[in-house]
Amino acid sequence: MEEDARDINALLSRLHLQGKYQQKLKPADFLTIGPPVPQHHETSEEDLVHTFLQRLMMLDHRARYIPVKEDTTEERQSHVAKGESDVDDFLNASRDTGQRVHSYVHPMDVQMAVFHCSDSFLRQNMITKLSQCQYALPLLVPDPFTGEIECPLWTFRQVRRSWKPTDKSNVVTNKSMPVCNAETPMVSFFRLGSESLSKSQLINTLINERHNTFFHRNCPGSTQSRYLMDGVAEIAWYCPAGKPNDAFTDCIAFCNLHGDALSNEKQRDILIEKASVNVVLLQTPKKGDKTHAIITALYNSPKPLICLLVDDDTPAIMVKEGKYKIGVKGRSQSDVSDEIKGIIRKSLSGPHTSFRLDTMADVSGIRVDEKDKVCEKGKSAAVQMLNLLKGMDISKIKDTFLPCQGKLWKKWCGVKKELYCLKGNIEEERCKKEEDLKEIRREQCDASSSQLMQLFIKNLQSLLPNEKTYFLKWIGILLDDLSTDDLSEILREYDEKWAEVVALKKKHEKSENDKSELKKKQDELEKISAKLQSATVGFEHILREMGQIYEAHASLESEKGKNNCSNYPELAAELMISGQPMELMDGDAAHVPITWVTNVLDEVIKKLGDKRVFVVSVLGIQSSGKSTMLNAMFGLQFAVSAGRCTKGAFMQLVEVSEVLQKDLKFDYVLVVDTEGLRALELAGNTTLHHDNELATFVIGLGNMTLINIFGENPAEMQDILQISVQAFMRMTKVNFSPKCVFVHQNVTDIAAGEKNMEGKRRLQDKLDKMTQLAAKEEVFDAECFSDVIAFDVQEDVKYFAQLWEGSPPMAPPNPGYSESIQDLKNIILSKASKSADDAAMTLSRFKHSIQDLWNALLNEHFVFSFKNTLEIAVYRKLEVQYGKWTWDLRKAMLTIEDKRHNRIKNGVLDMVERSSLVQEMSNTREQVEKTMKEYFDDDTDKDLMVQWRGRFESKIKEVHDEQVEGTQRKLQELIRQKKACKQLDDKKTEFENNLLQKSKELARKLKDKAKDEKNLQKEFNNVWKMWVTELTAGMPAMNDINTQDDEYAIFQDLGIEWALINDRKRCGRYKEISNSGNYTDYIQRKKWLNKLMNRDLSHEEQQPIRSLIAKVEKESRDIIKSKSVAEKGYNIGYLHEVAKNVNEKVKEFESKRDAYGFRNEFTVDLLLYVFDIVRSLLLKSHNEFKENNDARTYLESNKEQYYGVFESYCKGNSSAAVLGELMCRKLKDSTVQAVYEKTAIDLASDMMHTFPAFNGNKSNLEKHVLQSLAEEENFGSYINYINHPRNHIEHFIKESIEKFIFTEAPKEKHLSILKKNGLSICERVSNAVYDATEKVKSQGGNTDKWLEECSSLLKDVLIFDTKSSQNFSEINNFDFLKEEIEKGLKSIAEEMSSGSLLKLKELREKPDQILINHLCTTCWEQCPFCKAVCINTMADHTPGKHSVKYHRSSGVTGGWFKGTEEFSIEFCTTKVTSNLEFYPGSSEKSIPYKIYHTAGPEYKAWSITPDNSKLAYWKWVVCRFEKELENHYGKKFQGDGKIPSEWRTYKRDDAIKSLNDM
Repeated sequence: MEEDARDINALLSRLHLQGKYQQKLKPADFLTIGPPVPQHHETSEEDLVHTFLQRLMMLDHRARYIPVKEDTTEERQSHVAKGESDVDDFLNASRDTGQRVHSYVHPMDVQMAVFHCSDSFLRQNMITKLSQCQYALPLLVPDPFTGEIECPLWTFRQVRRSWKPTDKSNVVTNKSMPVCNAETPMVSFFRLGSESLSKSQLINTLINERHNTFFHRNCPGSTQSRYLMDGVAEIAWYCPAGKPNDAFTDCIAFCNLHGDALSNEKQRDILIEKASVNVVLLQTPKKGDKTHAIITALYNSPKPLICLLVDDDTPAIMVKEGKYKIGVKGRSQSDVSDEIKGIIRKSLSGPHTSFRLDTMADVSGIRVDEKDKVCEKGKSAAVQMLNLLKGMDISKIKDTFLPCQGKLWKKWCGVKKELYCLKGNIEEERCKKEEDLKEIRREQCDASSSQLMQLFIKNLQSLLPNEKTYFLKWIGILLDDLSTDDLSEILREYDEKWAEVVALKKKHEKSENDKSELKKKQDELEKISAKLQSATVGFEHILREMGQIYEAHASLESEKGKNNCSNYPELAAELMISGQPMELMDGDAAHVPITWVTNVLDEVIKKLGDKRVFVVSVLGIQSSGKSTMLNAMFGLQFAVSAGRCTKGAFMQLVEVSEVLQKDLKFDYVLVVDTEGLRALELAGNTTLHHDNELATFVIGLGNMTLINIFGENPAEMQDILQISVQAFMRMTKVNFSPKCVFVHQNVTDIAAGEKNMEGKRRLQDKLDKMTQLAAKEEVFDAECFSDVIAFDVQEDVKYFAQLWEGSPPMAPPNPGYSESIQDLKNIILSKASKSADDAAMTLSRFKHSIQDLWNALLNEHFVFSFKNTLEIAVYRKLEVQYGKWTWDLRKAMLTIEDKRHNRIKNGVLDMVERSSLVQEMSNTREQVEKTMKEYFDDDTDKDLMVQWRGRFESKIKEVHDEQVEGTQRKLQELIRQKKACKQLDDKKTEFENNLLQKSKELARKLKDKAKDEKNLQKEFNNVWKMWVTELTAGMPAMNDINTQDDEYAIFQDLGIEWALINDRKRCGRYKEISNSGNYTDYIQRKKWLNKLMNRDLSHEEQQPIRSLIAKVEKESRDIIKSKSVAEKGYNIGYLHEVAKNVNEKVKEFESKRDAYGFRNEFTVDLLLYVFDIVRSLLLKSHNEFKENNDARTYLESNKEQYYGVFESYCKGNSSAAVLGELMCRKLKDSTVQAVYEKTAIDLASDMMHTFPAFNGNKSNLEKHVLQSLAEEENFGSYINYINHPRNHIEHFIKESIEKFIFTEAPKEKHLSILKKNGLSICERVSNAVYDATEKVKSQGGNTDKWLEECSSLLKDVLIFDTKSSQNFSEINNFDFLKEEIEKGLKSIAEEMSSGSLLKLKELREKPDQILINHLCTTCWEQCPFCKAVCINTMADHTPGKHSVKYHRSSGVTGGWFKGTEEFSIEFCTTKVTSNLEFYPGSSEKSIPYKIYHTAGPEYKAWSITPDNSKLAYWKWVVCRFEKELENHYGKKFQGDGKIPSEWRTYKRDDAIKSLNDM
């Protein structure tokens, strides 16, 4: 025994299984995706176990016969003895040849070593695969170290066999069941003694002459030494095919005891007891020996006995009834086999005992694995559950214990789909449908507490991990047992009825009677199909119920509060991670339980992290071997048994080994298996729609889709190709780039290269033809399949050998099939590694894809309904960054502009070169580009953003260039203005000198009265008027303008009567012309349209009039802005140009309308409205012109300054003191201006980063605008926002800044910014004064030199006017001057520390205008239906279409039904799923909303995707302003426009809260 143990340990060591006997191997050790397994190459002993298991999992029955690399050996030279010939030496058997003999591991030792070193779950997988490979399975296994006999009953639990027994009347029936439940005769084989004849080989001839079911000594790789097979009893089943040449007419178990039965007494006794027939191989025994005693006992037993005598050559003899002996010495094995078959058939034709595998659990003296505590606990929990179902009609189980997924769930799915094809009052109908959905969910909640599900959930939560695994396996086993017999019978009925239907359909000429009969048979078939669905109960149905319970409670959480189902997704996630397939699409309801699936995936992500996955999906005709292929390729557990075809779609995670993760760049392969296309249960149009839906769904989900074609049926091939091509085309249209491989299974000769080339050519032709057909239907420009996706017929078409090597049920899998599986797996991984960068799917992205694809599939038009929510979210996030990058550029340019502005004002810059601005912006631009590159390179969603990278880089360059050009334009305009004011500027120096001199002289005269300040003031005022008159003598005075007189003159020129003008002014309607709810009374119908005389303009006809008004308003503003009024002054010609443009645009508009023209009232109101707008612009610009060019205005602005000089001289101050005082006064104004301008930029920047409305994208800004509107509850504000969104948002920005900076108590942060900037600029001025003083002192110079130096140092910082400071040439004490100025600067700094932010309102660049310029440079296109503003942050976002996350109710914008007084209240996103139609513009031809994009460019530019998740916000607005809307638009919320009662339940807080979804 010790020697045996040493040998076995040595064997385990050779196979690298040391320690695995105690620490068992698990399925996870072999089910990860690792490097490819060699098919035809030798392997090392180190890799033997891994290769064996991997090839076994791929159904390669050659896994037993893996050639092993031979160790290199040294050869020794054999010396021939003297006198001996070479031939004698060659033939001398005893001579040592000098070569080492390599001892190979016996193939069955490999199998049994793995068996002994595996846990029960890996054993079960292994035995299941061995069974599929038609190999014998270990029934009794002695422990290699203790000798204890074990019956691994658990390992058989997933083994199923199917056969076709033939009864005595030659009637063939079908049977399919787990082998544990099969009650069959058993024939036991064992040998007594050591015999040379191979018993195993003989048994193989009885079962399958072409396949070595039992390993025998003549099999490849067999060796003399084996360590783990003696005492092992193996079992195999013969399964007849229902054919005349069957060896036996019914299923028979054959059991084979390896080794000498004399020394394996326990196993021998068990087999003898269980057998129906005993077959013994022996020599003729001698009386008295042990063999004789055993044979005597068998002879006296009532069971049939066959003795095979190796020392006898006599043919079969029946010694007495049921007792036979056959001599086998020197006889043909075929003859012996035939004789044994005949005897077995005869023996079993009469009464005989039967064997049932699960009775082995009752055998005493052996260990049964199912009696392990952990297995028993799992089983007892499952049995407790399944006992509830005992005695029930199988078709009633689902309705009784799984009620949520039956009629209720299907009804819910039906109502859900109806939401996407609404009719009538669609909003009312939608509310009703949504209430119906809630009601069904309530019913599900009420029905969801079945005892079965309670027990299931309780066990999932309480059992330990291994107990839970057994529990789940047992549920599957017991459910299969429950339905096996019923399913077989229903399937038989189905097959018979289907054959009848097919036969009737094949009749070329059908009589009325035939048609009636066909309809009757089809109805019967439908009933059987429904019965089949009811009778199919599997583990997947329990998980489906779990999902439905969760969805029902989750959807009613707001009603019922927190529920105890909240942890269901977590429980399901644990199952999915452990390798359990998870239902993705419910095949019975043809629906995706989206809430359940996404929540389960969320939990998977929580547990694993957001792992990278490569999604492989499979598509093909029903029963074409899809699941079998996936199971073999990845070691999965998708259902494949008859009657249990995959329904819907399932997903399963397969981990990638660490070795491959580095190359493949993903952590898991996520496999999606689907039900077959053209499923028999479905019929007619339903089939086609379901198939297209399924194909689009799985192709959209997969990084790669395997298109499975079975056999060479042209009709079937055409169906699958047409459906697949159309699905790929849809994916291309929504910017998905899936890959595909066509797998052509069951090809007779895959080695025939020429035939395959011809097959590929035909497939390519068919694909191209299908592409052309699908292109017409999908409106897609494609001539061949490679125009749709990247496809190479040479690389992407794989031929598979047929699965079985012979005829089932006894045929083993074809080794060629396994090789094809391995090749395909290698191709998938190879393609995956090449596309690792562009296929970086993560679990979260996969979840989003499921949502997006399913939501689009619910709609009739998939392509126009598809919305990639993940891409949209990533794009919106990118927009936020874009806002930050553009702000950095804008802020930098504002600072540069301030510097240049100061230089121009200081007279040191008279030309702004573009290159200098670019140069100064270079650092900021480089920093922005660097930040942008880091974001695109490092963000987690970088692979999604790569599609926009080029566009955003170009856009940033555009923004930079626009900023440069805009600033250059503004500065050049400033230079032009300065040059235009040159005459006055030249005069200013003269004025300054004269005023200074006059102030000095007056001061000398009044020196004695210096103490009487009032008198001084009076004297100065008296002479000031005289000085101004004297200095401006001969200069024309500039008067204020009065545009109203000019406007009346223009009206007169246009021939418009005074009465009409006064009347329109008096009624005041012109002020609201842009916000009018109805323009009908402004128009006059053409006479030939009498029938329409009293009809209001339709909603679609009103919109162009609003657009005309908006266009004219904008063009009028632009005309005035283009006239440089601030530079040239006002001219009545400007108003004439505005009026002319208005007139022309009105006439142009009328010329394109055949149905109506405008009344004069419209033109007058439009002119009055436009004149009101441009009047304020003209007045502001003219005042600026006057300030820059009117000498009197200039002089009056300097009065205070010269009174200060006069007063200082009166007090006897020195020239240095006076100059210092004068400079401080000038510096104070300039410094304050510079501080506030810098503060304006800093405060705008602060708001950009901290104010919630401004620190995001366009969508975020709009959310805050809508919130402010709701809080204000002002109808007029809403109408202004709807009709003039940009104006309203500009107003919102101004109000926000007013509130943020001015209205609220000043915030310390804002004042600290002001104080910091004040100190900074004062310090720079102080430094400039110091440097100028030091330079003049060291280098010499006068006051002019000092002023020049000081001005040069401050040219970028502030505007420093030195004109009045040049008459102080007598000053030579510059230190005193410096001290005087520093005193003044100190007081300026102190004043700035307590300054007011209100002065920001007086700036050239106010904070609100800075932010308006930044935030309003965006897209302002409005939805042609509801006027919602495009949500894109970029102004030009081509090629992307305009889009809005949430559209509005038509009632808000005045939409109504043509020919009625009824509002249309539908949302655009509902309309595009309905049967409603609209009239674009003034067209009398209606267009269905479903194809709105065909109504013209304005509509085609928009992407309006169906969406049932509408904001409560707009529902609340409609209800809150119901009366106001009716009055404004002159329509009623009645009839089809009646407000649904559900809308009235929303309060303002609900509306505001709903904005968070934006």
